[in-house]
Amino acid sequence: MISQLFTFRSPGTHPFENQALESFFLEAVPDDACVLYLWRNDRTVVIGKNQNAWKECRVSRLEGEGGHLARRISGGGAVYHDLHNLNFTFLLPTREYDEDRQLEVILRAVRDLGIDASKSGRNDLTAEGRKFSGSAYWHGRGRSLHHGTLLVGSDLDTLTRYLSVSPDKLKSKGVESVRSRVVNLAQLCPGLTVESLVPRLTEAFGEVCGLRPRAWELTGKDRERVSELTGRFSSREWRFGQNVPFTAELSRRFPWGGVELSLRVEGGIVRQAAVYTDAMETELFDTLSRSLEGAPFSSRDLVKHLSFSDSALLADLRAWLETEAM
Repeated sequence: MISQLFTFRSPGTHPFENQALESFFLEAVPDDACVLYLWRNDRTVVIGKNQNAWKECRVSRLEGEGGHLARRISGGGAVYHDLHNLNFTFLLPTREYDEDRQLEVILRAVRDLGIDASKSGRNDLTAEGRKFSGSAYWHGRGRSLHHGTLLVGSDLDTLTRYLSVSPDKLKSKGVESVRSRVVNLAQLCPGLTVESLVPRLTEAFGEVCGLRPRAWELTGKDRERVSELTGRFSSREWRFGQNVPFTAELSRRFPWGGVELSLRVEGGIVRQAAVYTDAMETELFDTLSRSLEGAPFSSRDLVKHLSFSDSALLADLRAWLETEAM
């Protein structure tokens, strides 16, 4: 049972340090507590754990203009952060994880502004039919993380400048562009700023959970751990992953997300595999890439190597690969 609430507002706007703070709280949150962590990144594209950085982001343009490419630990798609975008993270023991309760905190704060906000699908919050917030999740080692974005006054033209969204994904959403899918809260509540939204979120956090939040104070030891974690998130290996010199590439979009298989095939055998996806199930796709290595390069054999789980997602992948000519 949750008996303590903590809040923390990041003092900085550098993405790797903010990611490190998030991971620190994931490690440190007490067994009876929930932490609401609020943070901002300056000119940053954040991709999901299993996405291909080069296909989701115009990396050269972003970095050439002083921006950053970051990779998070959760699944899902790429998002753009600037200083007029507020990010939230709930961190708590997995047994206390309640997605509806966590999203109610956000919805209550936004509705208190006079905005008619609602949940749409699995992980989006919308107002007037357009998205202002998306969420992603991570669970492991008895701890859970639920984080998301809040578009307050973001530069939506810059968003489209740095993100590369596949035509198939746009078609699946039934819209023509990234720009047309999203809305800033300040468009619906003139005068709203990140600074004025923060106290409303803190207040809603206490109201929904029925407890009074306290500010988390970092110790010297805490800061040392954050520094260690910053090194991990800033590394090129973490941000860009392995670059597979593939000899075969297959891709398909499903209702639950897109999948791209990059395979290095030698002598008719898959020697190396990389799986890119914006699906939420990160662990499943980590296992999938390993399971394909060593498989004979044929539809029948690849399907056999994808029988390690009864997941509906894997069933979709097997059905797809059975139709591919190789």
